[in-house]
Amino acid sequence: MRTDNKSKVNEIIVIGGGMGGLFTGALLAKEGFRVTVLEKNPSIGGGLQSFRRLGKSFDTGMHILGGFKNDGTVFKICNYLGIIDKLKIKDVDHDCMDQITFLSDNRTFRVPEGKENFTAYFQGEFPEEMDNIRNYVEKLFALADEMPLFRLITDKDGDLAHDEWFFKPADEFIRHFIKNPKLREVLSYMNPLCGGMAGHTPAYIFALINVLYINGQSRFAGAAKQLAEALTWVIETNSGKVICNETVSEVVIEDKEVKHVVTSRGNTYQADIYISAIHPSSFLKLTDSKLFTKAYRNRINQTENTYSAFTIYVKLKPDSLKYINHPCYVQKDYEKSWAHGEYDESNWPRTLIYLTPCSESQGEYAETMEILSLMPFSACERWAETTAGSRGKDYEDWKKCQAMKMFKIMDRVIPGFENHIDGYFTSSPLTIRDFYNEPDGALYGIVKDCDRLQHGYVPIRTKAVNLLQTGQNVNLHGCCGVPITAINTAETIVGANSIVEKINRAFCNTALSD
Repeated sequence: MRTDNKSKVNEIIVIGGGMGGLFTGALLAKEGFRVTVLEKNPSIGGGLQSFRRLGKSFDTGMHILGGFKNDGTVFKICNYLGIIDKLKIKDVDHDCMDQITFLSDNRTFRVPEGKENFTAYFQGEFPEEMDNIRNYVEKLFALADEMPLFRLITDKDGDLAHDEWFFKPADEFIRHFIKNPKLREVLSYMNPLCGGMAGHTPAYIFALINVLYINGQSRFAGAAKQLAEALTWVIETNSGKVICNETVSEVVIEDKEVKHVVTSRGNTYQADIYISAIHPSSFLKLTDSKLFTKAYRNRINQTENTYSAFTIYVKLKPDSLKYINHPCYVQKDYEKSWAHGEYDESNWPRTLIYLTPCSESQGEYAETMEILSLMPFSACERWAETTAGSRGKDYEDWKKCQAMKMFKIMDRVIPGFENHIDGYFTSSPLTIRDFYNEPDGALYGIVKDCDRLQHGYVPIRTKAVNLLQTGQNVNLHGCCGVPITAINTAETIVGANSIVEKINRAFCNTALSD
């Protein structure tokens, strides 16, 4: 790929208008490239998509944000892109960033934000583990510090040595520091946010997610699509385009180079550089190029994906249920917090997460609620060959049955909960698969497995000299991980550390002007 002279490369096509594609496109548009983003759905954003139903707005994902505090990583990136003032962001409650309830003993934990507050809170709840808790939290933050880009620090040498725990299983990491079995389960409550699996998820992934949210959580005031729209604005004001309903159906590769892409509407697009922002296995379906060998295709197609989720979207009766300004986690008991990928229909769900989204003019009462429970794709695989809107009565009956199970648990947490409901609808792993173009409806893409680190590794560069990859499958997932990965991809074109340095300079200039 020609990276020595940017003027030789003007046009960039990004396949996929999710958060990864939009952040990567916006960063490169800011660098002066003409970026065209091709998105298969009617609206852009992927997990940032919002939609209206039952007369209310609902988000498909990205309900809680990390890194949006004034010195946070995502705040700095958005500041550099010139969109931070376009976003309506609200902090969650500082004294209770997360609420965790265990039904087996009716115990509720209200976790405050901030490293010291987090530590002191759990020391108060489990005084016999006081030193262990301190050591555990210190090690969490130390592991996160071993990822310089997580804090937008340039790693000029690229030879950082990692702690012995960095690549070891996260559940073993907790067991090493914490002796009380119940406390281990409590401290694992963020596991659903990192696709955690016992014996597989590396400790550094778990540490990054925990540190990100312990440092302070925020949420959108209004629809999550505001971030997608702001990133689109960056691309379009720099002579780029974001085109919806334009599904790439073929990527034509000749002589180790992408020549053009073709869409299902018969349109052809050409560029100097192409960036795939979709799942690698979905991309491989678009080309029969021998550059991607049978062994590589088999590895990608057989790589395990993270679990998915079943979600209930609830319209609440007016002035019925008070707004809750933080996420709420519910677990039946102090077991199986590292086995969310397992499915037992008779004992599902074991865990719920519920939130009352924040509207632009949020008052005392909530307007909607979203209730999510983790679920592997296998739970609905019998309908895998069906399409949205035509899955059949048995599928609709199954969804209703799952919803009733979740409502039964909600009634234990909020007595009389069903009396607050004005209407609801549901989505399953099939919904996520079809609308996000994510195999198995994976929430966080390809599994990062500490036993087979290379097996789940997807490089930014490909064997096609002008084809790169970005998004959650390449490096890190989530509201902070995906923008960081976008920086990695963009800097592959413009030069290592160049964008990070500009982001930090822009932040310093903003701080000085304030």
